[in-house]
Amino acid sequence: MYEFRLPDIGEGVAEGEVVKWLVKEGDTVKENQPLVEIMTDKVNVEIPSPRQGTIQKLMAKEGEVVKVGQALLSIEEKGEQPIVSAPEKTPVATKPNPYTLAKTPTPLPQASRKPEDILATPATRKLARDLGVDLTVVQGTGRGGRITDDDVQRFSQLGRAVAAVAVTTSGPRGVEERVPLRGIRRKVAEHMLKSKNAVAQVTHVDEIDMTEIVHLRERAKTSAEKRGVKLTYLPFVVKALIPALKQYPYLNSSLDEEREEIVLKKYYNIGIATDTESGLVVPVIKDAEHKSITQLATEIATLSEKAHAGQLALNEVQGSTFTITNIGAIGGVFATPIINYPEVAILGLHKITKRPVVKDNQITIRDMTYLSLSFDHRVLDGAMAARFVNAIKQYLEDPKLLLLETD
Repeated sequence: MYEFRLPDIGEGVAEGEVVKWLVKEGDTVKENQPLVEIMTDKVNVEIPSPRQGTIQKLMAKEGEVVKVGQALLSIEEKGEQPIVSAPEKTPVATKPNPYTLAKTPTPLPQASRKPEDILATPATRKLARDLGVDLTVVQGTGRGGRITDDDVQRFSQLGRAVAAVAVTTSGPRGVEERVPLRGIRRKVAEHMLKSKNAVAQVTHVDEIDMTEIVHLRERAKTSAEKRGVKLTYLPFVVKALIPALKQYPYLNSSLDEEREEIVLKKYYNIGIATDTESGLVVPVIKDAEHKSITQLATEIATLSEKAHAGQLALNEVQGSTFTITNIGAIGGVFATPIINYPEVAILGLHKITKRPVVKDNQITIRDMTYLSLSFDHRVLDGAMAARFVNAIKQYLEDPKLLLLETD
């Protein structure tokens, strides 16, 4: 009997959600035949069978999160004698895993360490206080047993799950509908909660005159269409973003909380938040600083199509250093986007509208929009955030300046 376990998919993936079984118990499978669809980091991956034989048992349910190395199913290989199931015995109690949100939660463990023995950063200790988590009962998964923010959040979620067992909900028949929190929606929820709990987020908003960009796009749109390129405003914003990030490198960084270091990144991988039917995904334009407006437009369109079709590869949603979210296509005045943790800032783009403004002491009609920058106040202050947005504004309001920029 061959027991198939979730393989190491790479790219630092430690777990995945069983989205859909592609086989059932009793099916005969061939080698390399797809067995199951697993979602990791908002990307679905089909896992093939390493053996030929008959599926004897599926060991995980759809919607269940499984760890790398955890058993998924068993295969009776060709020529093997089938295993006859023995009568069921009373299950032996096993030690509960405090990081698994089981359907029947187990009691929280009692304190087993002294406070002075705990390894955790000041930020992690503050997070624990905010969430009401006792660090003496949390098992650290960091280096040397250090407790990380993830450990605290998982433990907090377990506590809420235990408390929820005693709650009975009721309501009129036919009025309520319960939708399982699965797939991309669950990943988004986990990621947003992590960002909210870990980041001291502040939002800065400024008004931008996009008239010159509107004219430039109109002049270039026909030529781009002849080459099969759909030219939107987003590539121009990405292009203006790069010199601003170079000028203010703290915006293109992350905070290593364990080592208490700010990591300034000298490469520019721009995430593009994309709204799909399944939920929000963030495909990444790698090395954006080396790409032209046309190349950026082509790549943005390609990644967007793959996102909507659910065909993004794992490396296409990882490694971003700064994220843009374009809310303008839907509407609204402006919003406060949530930082794509562990990045330290996210830029929100909004609807471009014609408005009367005062320019050179004259009232004139201009194409105006708002930019909203949410940033991590632990890493940078409001003055730097405002100067950064001013730099973007300078390039968008006078796009000729971009011609002077080099790699």
